[in-house]
Amino acid sequence: RECLHLVARHFPALRAPLPLDAPWYVLLELSDSEDETHAQARLEAVLGAALEAGGALDCALAASLAQATAMWQIREHIPLAQAAEGLNIKHDIAVPISRMAAFVADTSARLQRMIPDVRLVVFGHLGDGNLHYNLQAPAAADADAFRAQHETACNELLHAAAMAAGGSFSAEHGVGLLKTAELARYKDATALVMMHAIKHALDPDGLMNPGKILQA
Repeated sequence: RECLHLVARHFPALRAPLPLDAPWYVLLELSDSEDETHAQARLEAVLGAALEAGGALDCALAASLAQATAMWQIREHIPLAQAAEGLNIKHDIAVPISRMAAFVADTSARLQRMIPDVRLVVFGHLGDGNLHYNLQAPAAADADAFRAQHETACNELLHAAAMAAGGSFSAEHGVGLLKTAELARYKDATALVMMHAIKHALDPDGLMNPGKILQA
């Protein structure tokens, strides 16, 4: 919900197709091996079952490519809205789909206790368990000071929780230079040995970014 509130605040021309009072929103796009009519019937059946079971409160279906594009624009503007709101603490993690709801509930409660009034901007890719779990400063707080004060503790909490849930501290954005310490901390010795072996096989002379991610 916080994601859509940020988009509405900074990009008011992007109109959400549903009220902004639900705790979570799912943007679902369906592909079909037959035709669009068959895909539409399948989608309506899935949504109807979810509404009947109480798993969904409401839904909106795009009736045209333009409407579908408008829905995707809201999703794609979440990072832009975050940037407009100010510096935030970002995480790119993964957890098993079966544990995602419990993971978010547990970590949200822990972070709210740690930082009262923190705004949790959590979105991602449900199909592969990838979460962009970001923390926006409380509305009245200084964004720079918030990040400087809380980034290390929040990183440690979320990365450790993701690993404990059987997930990963790094997902689609990779390890890069910012998570080399986490790589050494969370990957077991066998995995690190294999990484070194692959690196050596591809770069036997150590010419490609030596020591950047895998330490000698």
